[in-house]
Amino acid sequence: MKTLVIKNLDQIRQTARQFIDLMGDYTVFAFHGEMGAGKTTFIKAVCEELGVEDPVNSPTFAIINEYRSATTGELIYHFDCYRLNKLQEAYDLGAEDYFASGALCFIEWPEKIEELLPDDCVNVEIAETEGGARTINIDL
Repeated sequence: MKTLVIKNLDQIRQTARQFIDLMGDYTVFAFHGEMGAGKTTFIKAVCEELGVEDPVNSPTFAIINEYRSATTGELIYHFDCYRLNKLQEAYDLGAEDYFASGALCFIEWPEKIEELLPDDCVNVEIAETEGGARTINIDL
């Protein structure tokens, strides 16, 4: 388990770079945390550090947003499973194909589709701590 800390928003890009350094060859990351913990904000910072120039925002209504790194051309899929009511909805979206694609997949509310997550999925827990700081625990 690796732990990163974001003391304030001014540090988020630095912490995103640290997270990227830890990613290794893993491609599927399940972001756990309560509503408002900062999952989307952190994923946005990671995507920006990976070279995404398009606006990065929560795919709450679309379920999946697709981004491309302007520096590497790499595809990045950002999932928000909050609105999924049944596992079948994730199957219908082709979630398994995205996970097997080799592209980076960042998943918010992964508990909704836990059965579909690959065995090598990396769990990332984001929690708010005293003073508004965030702790990020990465299960590597």
